[in-house]
Amino acid sequence: MTHPAGPPSQPWSGGPPPGAAPAACVRHPDRATGLSCTRCGRPACTECLREASVGYQCVDCVAEGRRGVRRGVTVAGARPGTRPLVTPVLIGLNVAVFAWTVLTSGSVAANYTAPLFREWALVPVLVAGGEWWRVLTSGFLHFGPIHLLFNMLALWVIGRDVETALGRGRFLAVYLVSLLGGSAAVLLLSPPTANVAGASGAVFGLMGALAVLLRRLRVPLGQVGTLIAINLVITFLIPGISVAGHLGGLVVGAAATAALVYAPGRRASVQAVMLSGIALVLLAVVALSMASMG
Repeated sequence: MTHPAGPPSQPWSGGPPPGAAPAACVRHPDRATGLSCTRCGRPACTECLREASVGYQCVDCVAEGRRGVRRGVTVAGARPGTRPLVTPVLIGLNVAVFAWTVLTSGSVAANYTAPLFREWALVPVLVAGGEWWRVLTSGFLHFGPIHLLFNMLALWVIGRDVETALGRGRFLAVYLVSLLGGSAAVLLLSPPTANVAGASGAVFGLMGALAVLLRRLRVPLGQVGTLIAINLVITFLIPGISVAGHLGGLVVGAAATAALVYAPGRRASVQAVMLSGIALVLLAVVALSMASMG
């Protein structure tokens, strides 16, 4: 005596029952398959299956599992493994501006005679006269190829590590705030007729940022500390270097990075408020310096 087969108590996950025709893949109905997902039990072809800790899972179950997994973050709250992008873009902008000054001046060594230097260089008395944009544009000008080479080499070596730790948005914010910090220090401490240009303030800011990151991770400063010390010695010994710009960038870059890595919970909103506060203080310094010279 025979009885009709009832529904199985457990879903069949090993393919169709013996003797049954192969089922069609749920994502490719035109493909017959004897395989199925060990998680949801649906039939799937070899193209739609991925190896799992137990058996094989379909791509839909793999994607659903990934959505439920909390991704790790860096010490600053950024997504780890992000490929540096801002660093090469900044280098490209600096090189492009330098090439333009060479083209318009007709000289590589005397590119500072280009009209762009008269419009963009940081001259405190001109900033006081209302040309406020110079506090940022001066950071993309360089006096000759050696000046450019050293700054871009430092930006490439240091910037990649700092950008990886901070993430692209936070890295750009630290770079620009450091640049503003260097310019604010120049306005506050340098002669009114000083003529300052270069990305050194921002690069020194990245040195300070890297030192804070290593400190936060409890990694000995080692070579980074030596690098900062050597650059400070060079800053004080070689004539023509803006001491105020370098020190201002170094201090502000360190402070901005500390605001990021020590922010409560590393929440982006808290970090944004703290960085905005630093920027507002620097803008106040710029305004006071302009007023004192005016």
